[in-house]
Amino acid sequence: MIIDAGEEEISLALLEDKQLVELHREKRNFKFSVGDIYLGKVRTIMPGLNAAFVNVGYEKDAFLHYFDLGPQFRTLHKYYQLSVQKKGKAGSIQKFRMEPDIEKDGKIGDVLSAGQTVIVQITKEPISTKGPRLSSEISLAGRNLVLIPFSNKVSVSTKIENQDEKNRLKTLVQSIKPQNYGAIIRTAAEGKKVAVLDAELRELIKKWESAFAGIRKDIKTPRLFIGEMNRINAILRDLLNVSFNNIYVNDELLQNEIKKYVRDIVPEKENIVKLYRGNLPIFDHFGITKQIKSLFGRTVSFRHGAYLIIEHTEALHVIDVNSGNRSKAGTDQETNSLEVNLEAAKEIARQIRLRDMGGIIVIDFIDMQSTENKQLLYEKMKEAMQNDRSKHSILPLTKFGIMQITRQRVRPEITVVTTEKCPVCRGTGNVKPPLLLIDEIETTLSSIIEKVKTKKILLKVHPFVEAYLNKGLISTRMKWNIKYKIFLKIMALPSYHLLEYRFFDMNDNEIDLS
Repeated sequence: MIIDAGEEEISLALLEDKQLVELHREKRNFKFSVGDIYLGKVRTIMPGLNAAFVNVGYEKDAFLHYFDLGPQFRTLHKYYQLSVQKKGKAGSIQKFRMEPDIEKDGKIGDVLSAGQTVIVQITKEPISTKGPRLSSEISLAGRNLVLIPFSNKVSVSTKIENQDEKNRLKTLVQSIKPQNYGAIIRTAAEGKKVAVLDAELRELIKKWESAFAGIRKDIKTPRLFIGEMNRINAILRDLLNVSFNNIYVNDELLQNEIKKYVRDIVPEKENIVKLYRGNLPIFDHFGITKQIKSLFGRTVSFRHGAYLIIEHTEALHVIDVNSGNRSKAGTDQETNSLEVNLEAAKEIARQIRLRDMGGIIVIDFIDMQSTENKQLLYEKMKEAMQNDRSKHSILPLTKFGIMQITRQRVRPEITVVTTEKCPVCRGTGNVKPPLLLIDEIETTLSSIIEKVKTKKILLKVHPFVEAYLNKGLISTRMKWNIKYKIFLKIMALPSYHLLEYRFFDMNDNEIDLS
């Protein structure tokens, strides 16, 4: 895992066998993440939709459907009201008298009214023109368990296949959980001892009850009630396992925070968190920038000249598989099509996970006649999607060679613009003489020396320009050092445009004369 902590945004890249498989970006001041719990105010009841629009502080009202209220909505609301009236001392949930479940096919107007305060949880982040999607069936996620207040049900992840282990975990959690608390046992809990699960359960219960204990101090709505951990820690919570080798981060404060979190959940893995101190940007050093540029375009190449064309629309995502100029002597068309399709299935699974595509995904594979080959491709696609943490469903190929996938959509799809403005004309269509670039750099350097009064300067340029400035026994860089009596260091950055250049001091602070 590689983490690039910028001033406004934190980017996280997940590599498997040096290949980029996930990319996450989070604004430092971003709110309304999946898992956040809010005190919202009902704005409008929509009987036709059997739903309500709720103000949670976002520019657009959030959507709460009747089916997402949860069977124990009345109990949750009653507990909230008593907490407000009694200054957070509504009593322990364990001894709280539960209200009857709301009707499965009831009407939203029978349960909610305009102006009512409700406790809601973000289940889908704002996407496009839509506000967040909400639920009042609250859950608090930990590494091994998910706590569900006002429920007594205990369920186990379907990814735990050993039935004896499933039974052990279920019996164990049922014996340690308090009354009126339910739990979902996550895949990470497999093989864990009772002390670990008990400690996490108590921590989640404490997080829930402490929020209500202080509710009287701030009853204004809308406001954040219980915040989900930041995206990085949430990903670590869900992903971190024995197969992780390294976590690199370029910010010391963030490194200490992550190290502490890793120490708490997997103590033996604490030393894999490392601070990156290199001169190159961290994504350039690990080859991630290059992978992003090659993987996020409309056309994505994979093996032997074959390629994918990926189109995104409001309603669905469309992926077309092309064999390109790929051909093998002595192989018939059916065999060739199968080989391309099997390779494409692996790359498509990677692209879906990398771009975080959600909703309906339609894939047009190369036509095959054999039923056995179509089944083989279907099985390969399911295998390739196994590591995808989002809920998904894959349908077999139709007679036209079309495969349909639905994938849970909880946040906007990752988009990266891979095209760049022309580095020569900068989009104007007018070209300045490249001959003058070196003179322009020297003029800027001269102004910096005169105005900033510094003797140590770092110049970052494209590798071609760096090679030109350093060529020869007495290079241009050396001549400038002698002429201006300075120490100039030149760094090549592949991510820069051909004619782009910037000056920095030795603390890597950009020198901007404007």
